[in-house]
Amino acid sequence: MTKTLNLLAFDLGAESGRAILGRFDGTAIRLAEISRFPNTPVPLPDGLHWDILNLWSEVRRGLALAVKETGGSLDGVGLDTWGVDFGLLDRTGALLGNPYHYRDGRTDGMVEAACQRVPREEIFAQTGIQFMQLNSLYQLYAMVMQNSPQLEVAETFLTIPDLLNYWMTGRKVCEFTNATTTQCYDTRRRAWAKPMLERLGIPTHIFPEVVPPGTVLGDLRAAVAEEAGSRPLPVIAPACHDTGSAVAAVPASGQDFAWISSGTWSIMGVETPEAVVNEQSLAGSLTNEGGVNGTYRLSKNIMGLWLVQECRRTWARQGTQYSYDDLTRLAAEAVPLRAVIDPDDNDFLKPGDMPARIRAYCQRTGQPVPETPGEVVRCALEGVALKYRWVLERLEALQGRRIDPIHIVGGGTQNKLLSQFTADATGRLVITGPVEATATGNLLVQAVALGEIGSIAEAREVVRRSFDVLHFTPNPDTCTAWDDAYAKLWKIIG
Repeated sequence: MTKTLNLLAFDLGAESGRAILGRFDGTAIRLAEISRFPNTPVPLPDGLHWDILNLWSEVRRGLALAVKETGGSLDGVGLDTWGVDFGLLDRTGALLGNPYHYRDGRTDGMVEAACQRVPREEIFAQTGIQFMQLNSLYQLYAMVMQNSPQLEVAETFLTIPDLLNYWMTGRKVCEFTNATTTQCYDTRRRAWAKPMLERLGIPTHIFPEVVPPGTVLGDLRAAVAEEAGSRPLPVIAPACHDTGSAVAAVPASGQDFAWISSGTWSIMGVETPEAVVNEQSLAGSLTNEGGVNGTYRLSKNIMGLWLVQECRRTWARQGTQYSYDDLTRLAAEAVPLRAVIDPDDNDFLKPGDMPARIRAYCQRTGQPVPETPGEVVRCALEGVALKYRWVLERLEALQGRRIDPIHIVGGGTQNKLLSQFTADATGRLVITGPVEATATGNLLVQAVALGEIGSIAEAREVVRRSFDVLHFTPNPDTCTAWDDAYAKLWKIIG
């Protein structure tokens, strides 16, 4: 290539969003943060919502800043977010209300209610997606049960990144990786699961065309480009689900690796050419979400650093401010493996007093109760690492092979204590980095879409040339203690 390619990635997470400028010189990619902003849910009388209009304002602001930073020579823009949440548009294209937050309580009991109308096995056979009450399917079913007027007049269903892409380009489509997170998509037919949706009373005409990652959606709308001071600029749908983009940036060179996208949620899995939908994957609560190049991500969501984030917020409300480094240091000093928790227990899903919930869980299961912040955080991190082992065993059984190493990417790689716990708990080499994997994958899929990189395999070579990684090896002196703790976890969760 003759010039540096300037690309902009918007990476919106459950806690914050970033606009990241990527400069690709044909060999390596360099990242620069253009803007960062909080993503704070808003409680209203009818439930917990995202502040989607503020997010749209931040996207426009970040775009203008990137145009200015590059002197008007921006070459492309792509956006990724979390999965499952969505907006509904009326026949004029107007948004019918602020999208709900996936932690809103209106989906309580909806998995069980839906499975009374369509058996659990049938839902999984069509969608291949794990059963979580936050999935779009149960959000929509809650609207059916509540006779929502929004659902009666809706013409188009768009997941959060698709909604923002529509506002950028005017094109109403759903991108494949995010569409699969909804549990409304048939992984085998590679189409919306309309027969199942109809049995649940969910209108099927609202689901638009599904496009693959790397689709050039079109240029910015003239008004958006003018406001940003931009020339006509292509908007590219990368892997619009943030985990899809993160996995695209895993710097692996072989095939026998597992990946963990670590942040508020930890998502652990392997890449597969087709969805793995059978009794074993259903029993293991594994999921098949879309990946790049038509692949699927056979994986499982794990509560992840949400537990630590919510502990930190609780202590801040109580008057004590801890940095994440403070909490990690205190956890490292605490006594190891005194109590074991399942981080995916429903008690830990919603916002609230997380330290009290962790203590109550330990007391309820007859274990020593962590008292200090260091003990609480260590208990949470050890629980996450042990759940990684639980998931790894199921992945290996389904794949019929040993999986080694484990690549961890994303913001959670900055917690080196958790990375070492992961190596110790699983007995595998753990390789961490890059930190900004989601933005990196977003940018590199854009580069592939624009013909500047030949394939995802070549994009992963770019990642290896561009970023340093860290290696964590299992500590042989602690393997017996971790084995004993894992046996405790098995007893608790069965």
